[in-house]
Amino acid sequence: MFESALAYPLAFLIAIGILVTVHEYGHYQVARWCGVRVLRFSVGFGRPLLRWQGKNGGTEYTVGMIPLGGYVRMLDSTEDAVPVEERHEAFDQKSVTKRIAVTVAGPGANFLFAILAYWAMYTIGTPALAPIIGKIEPQSVAAEAGVQPGSRILAVGDRPVQSWGDARLALLRQLNATGEATLETELEGRTRRQILLLAAPLDPDAPALLTALGITPFRPEIAARLGALTAGGPADLAGLHPGDEVLVVSGTVIRNWQDWVDVVRASPGIELEVEINRAGQRQRLTVTPESYESAGQGRLGRVGVRAAEQPGWPEGTLFQQRYPLHTGWLKAVDQTYSQTSFTLWFLGRMVTGNAALSNLSGPVTIAKYAGETARMGSAPFLEFLALVSISLGILNLLPVPVLDGGHLVYYCAEAIRRKPLSEGVRMAGQQGGVVVLLGLTAIALYNDLVRLFS
Repeated sequence: MFESALAYPLAFLIAIGILVTVHEYGHYQVARWCGVRVLRFSVGFGRPLLRWQGKNGGTEYTVGMIPLGGYVRMLDSTEDAVPVEERHEAFDQKSVTKRIAVTVAGPGANFLFAILAYWAMYTIGTPALAPIIGKIEPQSVAAEAGVQPGSRILAVGDRPVQSWGDARLALLRQLNATGEATLETELEGRTRRQILLLAAPLDPDAPALLTALGITPFRPEIAARLGALTAGGPADLAGLHPGDEVLVVSGTVIRNWQDWVDVVRASPGIELEVEINRAGQRQRLTVTPESYESAGQGRLGRVGVRAAEQPGWPEGTLFQQRYPLHTGWLKAVDQTYSQTSFTLWFLGRMVTGNAALSNLSGPVTIAKYAGETARMGSAPFLEFLALVSISLGILNLLPVPVLDGGHLVYYCAEAIRRKPLSEGVRMAGQQGGVVVLLGLTAIALYNDLVRLFS
């Protein structure tokens, strides 16, 4: 289903359709529980492509032609001419508590869906890499703590970890909170405890958390033997062939695939002299890596080639991380909490100017990851849905007037003042909110285009 050229837009439409429906259903269902009449439930904006009426002339359900959101339109006497006998069903006539409940229900549904998606993912099983340390950079945070290559991380603080995914989230949680993290590691049957101490706060624009700590996850030694080449890429144009073994690049001896990758990445636009072994004979060629922009790492080089098939991973290093149905929900709740905490921390860094706005992503990037995770299988796609659902929940709770969070600010102010804010204040807030939202959308789209054309 996701192997054709339509994989990306199809996966994007499925993902957005699910997440928007979940969000709006939260508003819809709680509104009905609170006795509010729902006039329309729409997935998408603009001219309806599909439309049908509920029973007994109830809610109208529509699917709009612009699949970038949705809305629930409720009976409201500030917008509609509502007969006196029907006013008890109008949203604005309900108590502040009920209006807050209806407003919070949309983002709340997103967080609940994330838990369910993670629960399903862990029940199905997701590919995972055991948290075994391959290399420690000299004079790094991990080296100063005494962490040893070959160690397996058993726990971070009081949190047991099974995979590198678990370890990263646990490290982020501890390091963000206190600037230090305690590792429990095992090497050759001996258990050790090390304390990682950060001299400065984590930089959210850094290439990766583990890189910042000086830790490289274990990977089996991969020979620098070429596999599939990108047609028309720098390696193909230079005359390199699948099966060639890279020996030396511009005077640097290449011992393994990572050495080759490091030299190429560090040489965007620079001509490299490559010495290879082709069927037992040494040959020399020149290749110039093309340049591309990588978020947080600047300009890097690539030549369009993959490693040849190599012997597999040692037993136990790659596994399916799976939990029983009756305990998987606990892991799902914890994962949702950890991801929400990290997203809020990162958002706070962006607001204070300590993280670049280039990290914002728009629909193009979301479509890209939707297609890639859908091709990888159901578990990665579920994880993608959970991550985006959390982001949508947080986004909608921001105190911007056109979003749910802005309406919450109004209702909380009304509860404190014992009367609604004036129409002038609300209109000014709406206009300011539109400007903020349009600005963020423009930045996200710009970032998408930069990534796309880089």
